[in-house]
Amino acid sequence: MFAIVSIAGQQFKVEEGQQIFVHRLAAQEGDALSFDAVHLIEHDGNVNIGAPYVGGASISASVLSHVQGDKIVVFHKKRRKGHRKKNGHRQQFTKIQIDAIKG
Repeated sequence: MFAIVSIAGQQFKVEEGQQIFVHRLAAQEGDALSFDAVHLIEHDGNVNIGAPYVGGASISASVLSHVQGDKIVVFHKKRRKGHRKKNGHRQQFTKIQIDAIKG
């Protein structure tokens, strides 16, 4: 059984017991979350597609931790001008575990 769900503006294919990283959510560690924006549910070969969402379907998840991604170096240079600018970025993520798929 799997589902396709929108979480924090991105779509994820999730299964029960799976752990995924999503963009930082406003929740504390250990909190229980519910996502209602379910686009598709597959159960034993039966596929239920929403238009745009499957009615009555939801995904239950729990927050495991908040982490930072790897550093990405952003480097700008203009040749022959002596212009160089180095910047970095670390994305904030929330690690969640999918507890149940209902629908």
